[in-house]
Amino acid sequence: MPSFDIVSKVDIQALDNAVNVTTKEITNRFDFKGSHVVIDLNKKEFSIAIEAADEMKMRQLIDVLISRAHKQGIAPEAFDFSKEGFQSGKNWKKEVIVRNGLKQEDAKKIVKNIKDSGLKVQASVMDDLVRVTAKKIDDLQTVMHNSKTWSLGIPLQYENMRS
Repeated sequence: MPSFDIVSKVDIQALDNAVNVTTKEITNRFDFKGSHVVIDLNKKEFSIAIEAADEMKMRQLIDVLISRAHKQGIAPEAFDFSKEGFQSGKNWKKEVIVRNGLKQEDAKKIVKNIKDSGLKVQASVMDDLVRVTAKKIDDLQTVMHNSKTWSLGIPLQYENMRS
């Protein structure tokens, strides 16, 4: 029976490259010359600690990070900017969480959207992925196409397509 998996993963090497390119670009920019900027990637917790001299530079730094990550193939939805930045002494600090893996409630939303589509497919949650099976590959391709219109706030990838 044909099947595929819906996942939400971030490649840690691509994220590391994006952070390194952002650091390199920021150190070469004229408007950041002589100002305090720190970008630190925590690979175990999938988080990025950002420090900048003021709030405006913090926003510019985040914009550069998003654009460089997008060029590395990381969707902007993978970053969680919900935590507000705070001032510590002279500098602004912010922690950006990188979403990696499907949470249980996101997986349930995906299954609900698949069932609401009315296609003859079965969707089941397995740890941090959703496995979709059907009798015809065309139904699976329709699910993939429809999933691009869902506004879940997380990037989705498709793996293990089997026929």
